[in-house]
Amino acid sequence: MSDAEPVDPDSAEDAPERDGAAVDDGPPTDADRDAAARGGLYALAARAMTEPDEQLHEALASGALDRECRRLLDRTTLDVEPPDLTTDDDRETVCARFNDLFVLGQTTVEDRTDGTIDAEGPDVSLYESGYRPEASWNDVNLDLARAYDYFGVEVDEQRRENHDHYRLELEFAGYLCRREAAVDPDAARARLDFLDRHLAVLAEGVDDALDGERGTGYYGELAAFCRRLVAADTNDLADRLEGEGEP
Repeated sequence: MSDAEPVDPDSAEDAPERDGAAVDDGPPTDADRDAAARGGLYALAARAMTEPDEQLHEALASGALDRECRRLLDRTTLDVEPPDLTTDDDRETVCARFNDLFVLGQTTVEDRTDGTIDAEGPDVSLYESGYRPEASWNDVNLDLARAYDYFGVEVDEQRRENHDHYRLELEFAGYLCRREAAVDPDAARARLDFLDRHLAVLAEGVDDALDGERGTGYYGELAAFCRRLVAADTNDLADRLEGEGEP
């Protein structure tokens, strides 16, 4: 399993994809292909929202990731404009951009006589709690931990990411899509609740934050696409589930 993903300890088939160049092309014949494709889109977005290794960079540079995204989007009923998930930059440049945007904070010396410094976080937070001033960090992460646990998935402890990390939330949305594709009657309503209460807030926050930055590369395209995807998926689920009783 990868170093920052919700994983189902009982099923390797349900684990999020590790290859940004492609997503599983062959869902079971009795699966909901629309839901399966949406799951693939969330998994692809989660893979792309990282500092690229050689494999991911090759998928970006060759256009394979972009083609896969468009292929999956075409297999859904969602009316969402696809992003441009390509780059002409070398891997070192893309990695530096990721770190400048999402990892490295700003440090300013306030008083040179005693060495006092003012340290700030990165320009763009990848954590939902950073966009939830009305809720405590503990409340946000505890709610997510309960949701992950309810569906039998867990966060890989090797990297020790918090539950509200963007990649984890994207992967969990994809997991719920695959649950729906496998005809789990609870998964669609659970995804609607999760998107509305958590991932939509994070997707909007990251997109707005990146919109104020210069030189975001494909990360700006990806963040805007994730926002559109979450909004369209949420609206579609709400329309489909409207009028249904609680499970």
